Amino acid sequence: MAFLKGTKLNSILFGKCPVCHNESMYKQSNPYKLSQTLDMHERCSHCNTKYKIEPSFFYGAMYVSYPVGIMFAAVAFAITYFFIGATLVNTFLAIVGTMVVFLPVIMRLSRNIWINFFMKYDKAKDQLANT
Repeated sequence: MAFLKGTKLNSILFGKCPVCHNESMYKQSNPYKLSQTLDMHERCSHCNTKYKIEPSFFYGAMYVSYPVGIMFAAVAFAITYFFIGATLVNTFLAIVGTMVVFLPVIMRLSRNIWINFFMKYDKAKDQLANT
């Protein structure tokens, strides 16, 4: 996905450093290793960007997780109710199941979106890291 490099979408979807897009912010690439879902590197090894700007910085990601969760629930509702034609009870169960299964993904996406509110891609730091 080289064509996304330099866009916030690249950093948000793939968990890349928001400044240089060269390194994953997370120590474990698999969000379903639940004990390590939110374990992040302290700094980017390429551009030395500090991810945790201040203590409790990622508490703000809780505000982002609500609309992200609503999007996942809305998609689950649309698929099960409109496309599959399930009853409302089965649709509700599908939404609950979707939220449980995608919880680690929602948590990471929320963090990625939150940090990208405060940092932006810097082509100079990207090129510096690649030299």
